[in-house]
Amino acid sequence: MIRYLFTYILLLLIGLTASGPVRAQSNLYATATGQTSFFSETPAENITAVNKKTQAILNTSTGELAIRMNMRDFDFPNELMEEHFNENYLESEKYPTATFRGKVDQTVDYTQNGTYEVSTTGAFTIHGVTQNRTLKGQLIVKDKTISISSDFEVALADHKIEVPKIVFMKIAQVIKVKARYQLTPYNR
Repeated sequence: MIRYLFTYILLLLIGLTASGPVRAQSNLYATATGQTSFFSETPAENITAVNKKTQAILNTSTGELAIRMNMRDFDFPNELMEEHFNENYLESEKYPTATFRGKVDQTVDYTQNGTYEVSTTGAFTIHGVTQNRTLKGQLIVKDKTISISSDFEVALADHKIEVPKIVFMKIAQVIKVKARYQLTPYNR
């Protein structure tokens, strides 16, 4: 299953490459265990969840980045929160994944250890709605590992995620998201 998901992301990345096909396999870095978490804070209730199965692939030749996660892979503190998230708000059966397809805006020397403040511009899709976004974060190159981290916000209204009035005070309208991915050279 993991190999299938990586193949899907790899094909997506190849399709994104405007300058031609992916040059060499050694230019690809990937993970299937990236961590994406979110936090909703309101006076009535705080909600947090984490997904430790986020897939990401980076082409260091082009700076192109593709990220994919299954919505049902988010773990919540209790089953009722998880059920409401998947059935009532994200409609995970209808919209099972969230994706980001973009490109690192800055030039990064992936052959040298270093820390870079970067932004990535691309298409962010959740709940079947795509928004063009520029996400800021940090990219660390260290000993053939690339770590990517980003903190950003997602407004529910931007992705047509509706919250019933009865629980409106329990769910923030803007959700805080943290992404933490450690990528290693991708080998088929």
